[in-house]
Amino acid sequence: MSGKSGFVSLLGRPNAGKSTLLNRIVGHKLAIVSDKPQTTRTRILGVKNYSEGQIVFVDTPGVHKPTHRMNVRMVDIALESMREVDVLCLVVDVSVKAGPGDRYLLNLLKDVKTPAILALNKVDLIAKPRLLPMIDKYQREHPFVEIVPVSAADGTNVDALEKLFLQYLPEGEPLYPADYVTDQPERFFIGEIVREQVLRLTHDELPFSTAVIVDRIEAAADGITNIYCTILVDRESQKPIVVGRAGSMIKEIGTAARRELERYLNARVFLDLHVKVKSEWRDDERLLDEMGLRRDR
Repeated sequence: MSGKSGFVSLLGRPNAGKSTLLNRIVGHKLAIVSDKPQTTRTRILGVKNYSEGQIVFVDTPGVHKPTHRMNVRMVDIALESMREVDVLCLVVDVSVKAGPGDRYLLNLLKDVKTPAILALNKVDLIAKPRLLPMIDKYQREHPFVEIVPVSAADGTNVDALEKLFLQYLPEGEPLYPADYVTDQPERFFIGEIVREQVLRLTHDELPFSTAVIVDRIEAAADGITNIYCTILVDRESQKPIVVGRAGSMIKEIGTAARRELERYLNARVFLDLHVKVKSEWRDDERLLDEMGLRRDR
């Protein structure tokens, strides 16, 4: 008899902790994690094999009201994935007050027949007595097949959540080979690793309107991988934030990103970073294609 096999989509508002959850489950760093909203911009496929079967995880951009072409594509990608998967997992951050974004997501779920599991995330940040009224409220809002309090940060109940995913998946042969981890190209992860350090080190000074384009990757004869990237910012005033005084910030970003890249690629890396101002990049269709935010997905 074959095991279970199918797709699980992680949905939620920006910053609910979907990427942290995906990384913890798959055991590889697939999605960048930041406290800035809209960090994940494209679907990320992560595969995990179990003795009982195989789960293919789809991480989606946080669903939010679109304001640019980029945001429109991000929301389109998220909604499309809701229709294509076997199990939906709505990830809710219990440490913040529910708002219109939560209402919007619950309304979207009404139109979907897919079994939905609710993961009440960040339970490590709240007092236990606050959980029961929340569970009660969500049970009335939508017929969730299961409601699980979890912490993606410290791993609380994550294994129980995985068992439930398997329970609701259809019977079937594995969809991917046993050693398969993700469908994203290496170039995508390189850009994401650099972008994570830009977000981490510039803190609140730089809005999330930044992108990293990997211009080229070259394997040098001395075993070093040379990587050339452009960091895009929206406005001229943002460029000095990324560059820093006498180039101090870009040097710090470069050092941190190079360390992460060497770990990821298991090779020595030379990283060359440039900052470029491109005011309307979030509405540039060609650039969005290049970043992997494809319309046909």
